[in-house]
Amino acid sequence: MSKWYFEKGDQGDIVLSTRIRLARNLDDYPFPAKLDAAGKNKVNSIIKQALFENDAKDFSYIEMKDLSRLQAVSLAERHLISPEFASKQDGSALVLSSDESVSIMLCEEDHIRLQVMKAGLALEEAYDIADKLDSMLDKKLKYAFDERIGYLTQCPTNLGTAMRASVMLHLPALTRCGQMTRLANTVSKLGLTIRGANGEGSQPKGDIYQISNQITLGITEETAIANLKSIVLQLIAQERAAAAEIVKNPAEEDKIFRALGVLRNARLLSTDEFMELISVVRLGAARGLIDVGIEKINELIVNMQPATISASNSEANNPAARDAYRAKAVREALA
Repeated sequence: MSKWYFEKGDQGDIVLSTRIRLARNLDDYPFPAKLDAAGKNKVNSIIKQALFENDAKDFSYIEMKDLSRLQAVSLAERHLISPEFASKQDGSALVLSSDESVSIMLCEEDHIRLQVMKAGLALEEAYDIADKLDSMLDKKLKYAFDERIGYLTQCPTNLGTAMRASVMLHLPALTRCGQMTRLANTVSKLGLTIRGANGEGSQPKGDIYQISNQITLGITEETAIANLKSIVLQLIAQERAAAAEIVKNPAEEDKIFRALGVLRNARLLSTDEFMELISVVRLGAARGLIDVGIEKINELIVNMQPATISASNSEANNPAARDAYRAKAVREALA
């Protein structure tokens, strides 16, 4: 089955993906930080039974202790788990759909971290899927919930809806124009935050940013999603306008074709160089300057990350071998 991240969704020239994440805890058990491995495994068993009792054949159940370090980090590179969860072993598990659009981390910071990912801008669609899964689990499990403050979570910043909605955006033109600091300050006043693609504390690579809601208390899921969508659409319009001006400059157009030339001919490509060049090429593709599919670029961005390369190719087990493999794979994809 094709993976969701190989698709180009709505507003796909700018928006790579949409994510809805819900945090939930079982009422009768302490938060994961207060559980030993046996306690976590018991919680996981209860949730697994609720998920799989109706023959959920599209899902697989993965014990984190059964994965190699590379396999776990590759999952984080594909945004299927958090970077912190990649380090977890005993007592942590992952439920993953075959197209990887749904991932459920068990005993991460909370008992359940239910995540739905969709290509492009698809906030309502992703939330609808997450809500249906959540409602199904809610009928079978007793969630920790308070009528006054909503869902109870280990981190107080998630109280209330315990929902994080986020959109991944490629913003090379606004970055080039030096607008990102101003935009980050502006959206923070509206209850949103802009970060690097890997969330809190991460730096943007390849001009890819994640914008998400910060407020979960005293606001409905629908209002949070509407607020986020409104700001994202404004950012999309600003990026397109800035990009249209940038590519009028012959020197900028030259950069795009030079970047494509390097990617089509390089024999060694580090992760950082690849991300820098593919960002420029994606800008050119989005503006119609070069005939390279956005879907193909999105697939390369996912598959050319270091742990993902090494996890699927045993010979690419050191930086030099990975750089050679990456260059060869990119040459073939863009030929």
